[in-house]
Parts: sequence; C-alpha cells; structure tokens
Amino acid sequence: MSSSVSKTCRSLFSTSAIRFAKLQGIALMVGLASCAPNTPTAPPQAGGSPGAAPAAGGTLAISGAGATAPNPLYQRWFREYNTQNPAVQISYDSVGSGAGVRRFLDGTVDFGATDAPLLDKERQALPAARGQALQIPSTGLFVVFAYNLDGVDNLRLSRESFCGITDGSITTWNDPLIVKDNPGVTLPGDPITFVHRSDGSGTTDIFTKHIDEACPNWKAGGGKTVEWPTGTGAKGNEGVSAQIQQTRGAIGYTEYSYANETKLKMASIQNKAGEFITPTPEAASRALAGAQVPADFALAVPDPEQKDAYPIVSLTWILLYENPQDPAKAKAINEFLKWAYSPAGDQAATELGYIPLPDDLSSKAATALDTIKVAAN
Repeated sequence: MSSSVSKTCRSLFSTSAIRFAKLQGIALMVGLASCAPNTPTAPPQAGGSPGAAPAAGGTLAISGAGATAPNPLYQRWFREYNTQNPAVQISYDSVGSGAGVRRFLDGTVDFGATDAPLLDKERQALPAARGQALQIPSTGLFVVFAYNLDGVDNLRLSRESFCGITDGSITTWNDPLIVKDNPGVTLPGDPITFVHRSDGSGTTDIFTKHIDEACPNWKAGGGKTVEWPTGTGAKGNEGVSAQIQQTRGAIGYTEYSYANETKLKMASIQNKAGEFITPTPEAASRALAGAQVPADFALAVPDPEQKDAYPIVSLTWILLYENPQDPAKAKAINEFLKWAYSPAGDQAATELGYIPLPDDLSSKAATALDTIKVAAN
C-alpha cells in the first residue's frame, strides 16, 4: 500500500453490525493499520485507448469487467445510478474474476471486479504509472450448493457428504452418508453430476477455500482455478446455474442470488459448529461477526466458527488504480461507489440477497476513495 495513503484505522464493524441481517449485539471488529483506495483507468473508446475523451454530449462512458457473482447487483446499481445521473453510463462485462483481474492489469477497463483478493504477483504486474492496485469492498455475498433432484426439497448435507460430492468419492444420491443426513427422505439411486466453474473464478476461490478447510481429503487446494477431481465445468455463475437447471441429478456451487433468481433448490449444509444451516442472507451475515478486516480490506473467513453462521461467505471488491489515467472518470466512479453505500444502494443489495456493508466499513471505504487522484470540481 502507498505510504501516501497509509493511516491508522479503527474498527470497521461496530455494534451497528450488518444492517442487512439486523444482527443484535454482534460487532464486526476490523483492524486496519492503513486504508488505501484504488483508482480507475479510463475504458477504451471505439478505436481509441484508455483515457479517451468523454462521449458526445458530455456523457462519461465508464467500463468495468470481472466477477460474475455480484453482476446482478452491479447491473441494478448501474441502471438506478444512471437514472439519477444520466451523464454517467457504466457498463460491466461479467467475465469472471480471473478475466476481470487481467483486464484491470492490462488497463483495458476503468475498473475491475473480483471475489478473490489480489495476489502479490497480480499487484506487482500493474504498470508503475498506475500506482498501487487497490481493492475496495462493494458488498458481501455467499455461495450455495444448488441442486436438481425431483422429490427432494430440503436436502441436508453434512461436511462428510458435501466433501465426498466435491472430491468424487460420493457418486450416487442414495449414498449411505447422504441417506443418514436426510432421515425419512427417499433418495434415488441416480448418479450425481457435480457442476463447477470452467473459468477463473472468484466464486471458485471462495468455495474451494472453504472446501480446503472443511474437507480433510481435499487435495486440490483453493484458488480461482483448481484441478477438479470430478464433475463438469460451466462458465460463470450464469453457466453453472443453467447447467444445474438442465441436468437431473446435478449439484454445484453458485452465488446465492443466481440460485434464488432461477428458483434452484439449495441445500442446508453443516458448518464448523456441527449445525445444519439453511442458506439465507441473515445466516451468511453472521459468518462475518468478529472477523478482522486487514488494511487492504482482503477479509477471508473460509470456515467461520459461529454456531448459527452459514459457512461459505465473502466480501467482493472493486479494483481501482491509485493513479487513474482519466481523473474525470475516476471521480465519477468514486461518486458512484459512495452512492452504492447509501440507503438506496443498500436497499437494492438487500432485495437481491446480497449483504450490504456495515456503516463503519462503508465509511472507511469511502475515506479510502477520497485519496484517489480525481478531477477537481
């Protein structure tokens, strides 16, 4: 982080906790030694390059690319913000966190988006002229096991069961472990089709880091891409959700809002405390309680200990440049993000099943944005 933006930051998550979940008496304490923001570059105009002049009529055309998990929320935010600010048009290409990070580092977008915090090697790959690569949290999200199984509406999966499905050691729906998890339920002998991401994915990063913690026999590690021991791949949360929807006996991981929008069934899964937790935004919010958010906002809670917490949860981030190539666009992006932290932005997040940032965290993120070199008024 740049020393010019380093500062002492106190706790981010206060007893206001996560507004969305209305948690009572839970404080999400954040230790921030320094808070650094990010700055966007300008998107390439047709036939041009980053930093090209605004479109005709004074409209600022801003482009971003990256994570598919927050895409439904981002699209709604961009539409609503444009209604209130017609001169600012933000487009977003939902290509996955891996591709989004690459486009950000290449400077072909004004901002990137990722569900996986930047790696040191990715930060080092940013051209020096852009300054530091900075990540600003936008919202919280969670990943679910969505499934397609006729006659089974409330599937429960112990850690042994979902670990076995993911590593390929459990291959049929009437496996004794799954039967044990679901007393009184008639499970078919159909083969299990596990659906995973085929592209570099922050959702995969969130999911596999949990699997790596929860599953003793998991050998593939965690990250945006892994060598899957079983299953079939699909691109994006959109593709995974569609593949599950079209395949009888399928189960896979996808972000909650996609499963909810497509009316996919979602399994209750066992957390570290041994409780079977139904995936809801409220339960996901509890996974963040007590977490320590580091200086670069790269919060990680791969296997939360809270008894009533849903266990596969993360923040997601907007990637900005410390030294933006187009200060006017940087200013517009900063103003948009501050609007996203407002009650209007929170309402959209809540309605779509995301987790709005608590007041303290959004305040620190907004302060970080203020250090970016943007156009003067």
